[in-house]
Amino acid sequence: MSRITIRVPSSVANVSCGFDVLGFCLEKPCDEMTVEIKKSQGLDIEIINEKSIPTNPKENVCGAVAFAMIKKLNFKYGFKIKITKNIKPGSGIGSSAASAAGIAFAINQLTGNKFSKLELVKYAMYGEEIASGSKHADNLSPVIYGGFTLVRSMNPLDIVTLPSLEKLYVVITHPLIELKTKDARLLINKNIKLEKAIVQWANLAGFIASLYSKNYELLSKTIKDVIIEPQRIKLIPNYKEIVDGASKYALGSGISGAGPSIFSICNGVKNASLTLEAIKKITDKKNINYNLILSKINTHGIKIIN
Repeated sequence: MSRITIRVPSSVANVSCGFDVLGFCLEKPCDEMTVEIKKSQGLDIEIINEKSIPTNPKENVCGAVAFAMIKKLNFKYGFKIKITKNIKPGSGIGSSAASAAGIAFAINQLTGNKFSKLELVKYAMYGEEIASGSKHADNLSPVIYGGFTLVRSMNPLDIVTLPSLEKLYVVITHPLIELKTKDARLLINKNIKLEKAIVQWANLAGFIASLYSKNYELLSKTIKDVIIEPQRIKLIPNYKEIVDGASKYALGSGISGAGPSIFSICNGVKNASLTLEAIKKITDKKNINYNLILSKINTHGIKIIN
């Protein structure tokens, strides 16, 4: 095999109660990536649909991942990388993670599947460092593993796959503005009160328990963030109004990743459709354009299409 085309999904990180450790994979939107081995060394990167992404390999998310893998493999050739970018950069639904995870997956496929999924996440983290200024795996893990994942430890890296509930659907409310992860992380106060930490730990534990017990009522109670989201809400246009509007039908809502997108988790496609309609009534009255997406949870992650 010298060429591969894959579909790389978007993802939601943090999920309110699990800052930097919890995430899940979406069915849509997805990037499409074609990677081909070329006879000469180096990388050729082409981006379709998005002019803001640098194509210089030294400045590109894919470049950082590919160089690390080429070095480890002692690979004598290079790669042509073509990405049709459908996941908007700065949207908060894992645009950079899709690029990083996608190139790690593709190179592994083209070079004999020498790396485990855990190792692919490790290489993909080089790309996330380029994008956000820090290595984190909460978006990468669900893209590579599929479904819900927990980053139990960063050093050493340890990823736990969690059950996915069949009836869960997600509505993504994306205000068409860009919010860079680097900027959103600068707002975070690293000193937190113990009582707030206890609430957060309890919610994260409860969320994980709800997935194993298939308890939708418990899941709804745990989609809360008392530490990070209160510091970031001011960056998200009309956040409270949208979350309040979704609350009649959704199990819970929160900031997706660093924002500006808002996720709303719903029990069943009917409630998801009603949630989308309720949010649309709000966003249609605003002077900011919004993109609303209804998606299932993606349990398989990256998909080979050719």
